[in-house]
Amino acid sequence: MQEQLTILLVEDDDVDAQGIKRSFSKKRIANTIVRAHDGLEALGLLRTGGITSPYIILLDLQMPRMNGLEFLAEIRKDENLQASVVFVLTTSHAEEDITAAYSKQIAGYFVKDDVGAGFCEMLEMLEGYWKIAHLPHLPHLPHLPIKK
Repeated sequence: MQEQLTILLVEDDDVDAQGIKRSFSKKRIANTIVRAHDGLEALGLLRTGGITSPYIILLDLQMPRMNGLEFLAEIRKDENLQASVVFVLTTSHAEEDITAAYSKQIAGYFVKDDVGAGFCEMLEMLEGYWKIAHLPHLPHLPHLPIKK
């Protein structure tokens, strides 16, 4: 029996977040989607057990307070979160952002404009990924402080 997958959507733009959620619903991919508006909120959810394992993170890079690259740096140095599976979904075509994100062991980098009409194909790829890949079960962390 396939486990339920939680998707942590880290996205500050309300329109983009709604579109992503609608797309998951339209494709009937039965996942729980939890949204964080920036990296700090996402860390709080991860460190307090607000996200259940297994999960995949869909991460925007350009966000207030803590951007996506700062978030990646934080989870990769956190022993309990470093195995998190992260896909970047952003507007940045910048080579330095792509290189920086992959240096933090992301699973894939997608540019929102490039995905466009192919967004459904990206969702199908994600669905196939979590159905086939063996994802780590990461522990729930009891109310740890969020450092910035």
